Formats: sequence, C-alpha cells, structure tokens
Amino acid sequence: MKPIRIFYFSDVLCIWAYIAQVRLEELKIAFSENITIDYHFLPVFGNTREKLENGWRDRGGLTGYQNHVKEIASKFEHISVHPDVWSRVPASSTSAHLFLNAIQLLEIKGLVPESDPVLERTAWAFREAFFTKLADISDRKVQFEIAEKLGLNTNLIQAQIDSGEAYALLSKDFDLIKEHTVTVSPTLIFNEGRQRLNGNVGYRVIEANIRELLNNPPDEQSWC
Repeated sequence: MKPIRIFYFSDVLCIWAYIAQVRLEELKIAFSENITIDYHFLPVFGNTREKLENGWRDRGGLTGYQNHVKEIASKFEHISVHPDVWSRVPASSTSAHLFLNAIQLLEIKGLVPESDPVLERTAWAFREAFFTKLADISDRKVQFEIAEKLGLNTNLIQAQIDSGEAYALLSKDFDLIKEHTVTVSPTLIFNEGRQRLNGNVGYRVIEANIRELLNNPPDEQSWC
C-alpha cells in the first residue's frame, strides 16, 4: 500500500498552526512509513493589519487579539508566546510563505540532503521567532538571518526567488486552496480531498482518520 498523502495547509502566523506542529511531529514518528505530508501555505494573514483591524474592531482591536492569542497559548504547555505577542504586526505572512516555498524548492531539486527536513525546520523557526521573540518574519532581512542561523545556503534560496520559481510554487498553493476550498489554518486533507480536518483538531482524531484509511484503503471502499 502506498503511503497516505496528507495535504497540510497553514499560515506561519497562525497560533493554531504553531500549536499543531507537535502533532505533526508525533504523526511522523507513529506512521513513519505510512504517511507523507505535503506542506502548503494559506494566506490567512496575507494582509495582516487590515485583517485584525476589521475582524477585531468590535472585540478590542489589536489588544483584544493579543489577549486572545495569549489566552489560547496558556492552555498548551508545549508552546510559549512572548508577553507582548502581536504588539508588532508583520505586514504579511505571504512574504514568509514565499521564502519557505524557495526552501521547499531546494528539497524538490535535491539541493539539500534528503534526510534534512529544511522546510519543516525553517517553518518552525519562523513561527518560534515570531511568537516568542516578536521577530518581524515578513521582513526579508529577518528571514535570511533565520536561514543563516539554521545553516542554510542563502544564495541558493535567493536564486529560487530571483528565478521566479518560488513565486510559481506559491501560485500553485493558491490554486490548491481554491481547488479544495481551504479557508482555515491549519487544514489537513486526506483521501484525495474526500476527508478533511480543520482548525484545532486533537492528535487522537488525526490518528483515528489515518488508521481508518490504513485499515480501509479507499479503493476497497464501496457503498453501492
């Protein structure tokens, strides 16, 4: 049986995706030979300030959202957030997503060791830098600083952006978002789009969906 392919959509500035990362790590350990995770980026915070100003206008504005994020984070021991989280507002998560697409291309082209999950490492570093250090991860200089600390070849990353290929991969993500009507970060899509889990879904629920697919392969299911 081929590994189950999971499409994972998230926004790098999303608190729920920050929380959910540990669940993905656990899945990779528990189902190391049974799943593959395809990472895609969803611009929930594509226009950050306008989103927060409009969405939180009647709920305390930016301060209300800051308190909301801190309240959520306080319920999960495996993550932490800076006391002043969201006091600095990155202009757009799309800039960070483009940079991550460039890194993803290094994996696709075999320009990094297959054993080194550079995309996952960098996405986590971006999230951690924003939520714990207030880093403006929409700023290209900050992105390169993080990449350098991770030991990545910044010239290769820049080449993927300069060539336009990172933009093409980002556009492909936009197409997949439309195809699967993804609106929530994070979203997991299984079984060629026939199953999905949106938002803050516990590990056991995700695990149950995977085990169901392993025990009942899609090509063996019939309700006729």
